[in-house]
Amino acid sequence: MTAMQIFFLITGLVILGSALMVVTTRNLIHAALWLIVTLFGVAVLYAILNASFLAVVQVVVYIGAIAILFIFAVMLTRKEMRDRGPQLNTGWWLNAIIALLTFGGLFWMLQGWNGFSKTAADFPSGYDAVGQLGKALISPDAFVLPFEVASVLLLAALVGSVYLAFNRK
Repeated sequence: MTAMQIFFLITGLVILGSALMVVTTRNLIHAALWLIVTLFGVAVLYAILNASFLAVVQVVVYIGAIAILFIFAVMLTRKEMRDRGPQLNTGWWLNAIIALLTFGGLFWMLQGWNGFSKTAADFPSGYDAVGQLGKALISPDAFVLPFEVASVLLLAALVGSVYLAFNRK
């Protein structure tokens, strides 16, 4: 194994461990912090795979916006954050068995796959992936129509949320 593959596996284990902590910790703030670790690990994986644009978007959008917004929303609510209900579902053992069977099936299916030993191809020097993406987003022959439709839908959602927020007062 190369050093990059070892680093990839370590990062994958950190992501799995922190994702497990997100769903098992009892404190909501700690769960949000573990979510940030998980999302940062995914950004590291994007960087390893030479997807620099996706790595930056992962950090800026998911860590910088969504996770921090979640933390502030939890901190600014005045409700008590303790859950008084049962902490575990009564059928947790069935869910654990299904999860083990799913992961066992995936492991069995991927045993003969040779994709684990492959590495990402290096880009030629001077290749600008972000510039190519920008040109594809504004080119009439590529993705300008879906890009503009998504922007109009996001604008409509923003206007609707502002209307609903002011309508309640």
